[in-house]
Amino acid sequence: MSFRLTQRLRREGVPAERVSAFIERVKPVLGERCSTRFSDLVSYSRDYWPISLHWLLKGEVPSLPDAVVWPESTEEVALVVSAASSLGIPVYPYGGGSGVLGGAVPEMGGVVVDLKRMRSIRLYEEDFIVEAEAGVNGYYLESYLNHRGLTLGQIPQSLYPSTVGGWVATKATGQFSTKYGGIEDMVLGLEVVLPTGEIARFPPHPRSSTGPDLMRLFIGSEGALGIITRVWLRVQPYPEERILQSFVHESFEEALQAVRRVLARGAKPAVVRVYDRIETKRHFYAFEEAYGKVLTIVILEGSSEVVRAEAGILEREMGGKPLGEEPVRHWLRTRFDVREAPEFAPLGVVFDTIEVAAPWSRVVELYHRFKEAVGSVDGVLFVSAHASHFYLQGACLYFTFAGVPRGDPTEFYNRVWDAAMRATLECGGAISHHHGIGRQRRPWLRDALGGGYAVLARVKAALDPRGVMNPGWGA
Repeated sequence: MSFRLTQRLRREGVPAERVSAFIERVKPVLGERCSTRFSDLVSYSRDYWPISLHWLLKGEVPSLPDAVVWPESTEEVALVVSAASSLGIPVYPYGGGSGVLGGAVPEMGGVVVDLKRMRSIRLYEEDFIVEAEAGVNGYYLESYLNHRGLTLGQIPQSLYPSTVGGWVATKATGQFSTKYGGIEDMVLGLEVVLPTGEIARFPPHPRSSTGPDLMRLFIGSEGALGIITRVWLRVQPYPEERILQSFVHESFEEALQAVRRVLARGAKPAVVRVYDRIETKRHFYAFEEAYGKVLTIVILEGSSEVVRAEAGILEREMGGKPLGEEPVRHWLRTRFDVREAPEFAPLGVVFDTIEVAAPWSRVVELYHRFKEAVGSVDGVLFVSAHASHFYLQGACLYFTFAGVPRGDPTEFYNRVWDAAMRATLECGGAISHHHGIGRQRRPWLRDALGGGYAVLARVKAALDPRGVMNPGWGA
C-alpha cells in the first residue's frame, strides 16, 4: 500500500549521496539500529506540537528525516555526530517526543538521534546524587528513587513519556518546583557530545568556582549546541509528611498576593496552583463552593517539623475560605490528563497552552494584557490561566486558549501566538517559563534576548561551525 505525506516545514533536503555515505559510516557499528524505513521516518517527523495535529489530519507532517538512529552509548552518539558533521548532515536529538513547540522536528532533513536506548542509572546514595543517561524515562527514574527512599522532585505533566535528557535540553520544570526548583537547580554535572563529535564532561560537585559555569550553556540549548548524553542530578530524602490544603478567593489578584505573603514568610510549598475563575470552572466544577470563584491548591511536603511550621504560615497568611483536601486530591488524580488537544483537533478546534513568567510587580498586568490581546483575535472562544510555579520574585502564568478559525488553522494559531508574545514582551515578561523555544517561539527569541542574542549566535558559531545541530532552532 502506498502512503504519501506532505512535508509542511521542510526547507531543504540532504543530497542522497551524502545520506548513503553517512549510512556506510555508521551501519557497521549500529546495524539495525540505523533505519531509513518510511514508517520510522514518519514516526520521528514530529513531537507533541499541537498545531501539527491539524496538519496530520490533512496528511501533512512537519518534516521527515532521512535516517533515524538508536545509539546505546556516548561513544556511539559521538560516532553518529562525527559522521554527520563531516558530511554536513543535520542532527536532531530526540527524547520522549513530548515537546509541545516543534523543537525536535527535523526541519531540514538529516538524522534523528533517539537516545531512549541509553537508560542506565547509578545512585551515589551517601552524596545524594544520581547519575542517569539521557534516555532514562522520567517516571522510571522517580520510581527508582522512591523505592530507595529518595525523590528528585521533578514531576512535569509529561512525566510518563519524557526523558532526563529532554528535561535538561529544554530546561524543564515540574509541578513541585516551588519547593524543589527547576531541572537547572538539580543538575550537578553533564556529559555532552559536541557538534564536532568530541565528548565534553563536566563532573558533578556540590558547588564549584572553577571558572565560568560552561555546563549551563547546554541547559536549555535544545540540541543546538550538542547532544546531552549523561546527567548527574541532586536528589533528596522522600518526604516524611504531606499536607494538602485548598482555598477559595474572590479574585485572582487576591489569591496571588496571599501566595506572595506565604513565600515571604519563608514557607516553600511543593505545589501551589492558583486557578482563575474560568479554570476553576473547567477543572473543579464539582466543587460547589469554588464555582465562579478563584481556587488555590497547596501541597506541603518534607520533614514533619518543617511541614507543620509551613502549615502554620499557610493558615495565617492565605486568607480566603479553606476548602480542605478534596480539591487537591482531585488535582492529583487528573494532573497528567492531556487529552484535550487531540480530542479537539478533529472537531476543528485549535487548542494550546502558553506559559510565561513575570515579577510580582508586573504579573497581574501581564495576566490582564495577555488575556485581552489573545481574546481579541478573531475566532478565539476563551482564554484562561492559572499560576503554576512560584518564586519569591514572581510567578509563572500558564494560559490556555481555544478557538475555531474561519480560515487556515495555522494562520489563526500564529496570530494568537503573536498577540501572546507581544503582550508578554510589552509587560517585561519571559516569553517561555519551561516549554522552551522550539520552532513556534523562534520569531520572538531575538527580541526576548536583546543583546544576548548576539552572544548566543557567537557561541553557536564557535561550537557548531558547520551548523549541523538542530538547524532552524532559534533562527
